[in-house]
Amino acid sequence: MRNRQGSAVATKSAAQRKLEEKVAYDAYLAVCPARQLFERISDKWVGLVLNALADGPMRYSDLARRIAGVSQKMLTQTLRALERDGLVSRTVTPQVPVRVDYALTALGRSLLPIMRAVKDWSEHNIEQVFAARETYDAKPT
Repeated sequence: MRNRQGSAVATKSAAQRKLEEKVAYDAYLAVCPARQLFERISDKWVGLVLNALADGPMRYSDLARRIAGVSQKMLTQTLRALERDGLVSRTVTPQVPVRVDYALTALGRSLLPIMRAVKDWSEHNIEQVFAARETYDAKPT
């Protein structure tokens, strides 16, 4: 194969292209876009919002009541970020007052089993974590 200048151009095999793509998305690298996504979905509010939306669409006020301790600012930022990333959809229904519902998208639903597993694991293993903390904290420094 030749480029416009007539020089030979090495073609890449599918395996080579796949390897390059894999290297391009290595979350261990600081500049990797996948790392940014990993950071987003690692956020505690993201996990709680996604789990709260598991049973279906919710209004903002319902989410705020469901997720104890989340500030209005953090809930708004989290929902906007999730909408931007395509994990949550925002539907405005024109009525008085305006109704806004948030729901998981197909992409968000695909992440839900992982987020639910982390939530369930946390709830199931918290006693062991408390015990480990007590043991650790009792050690002389």
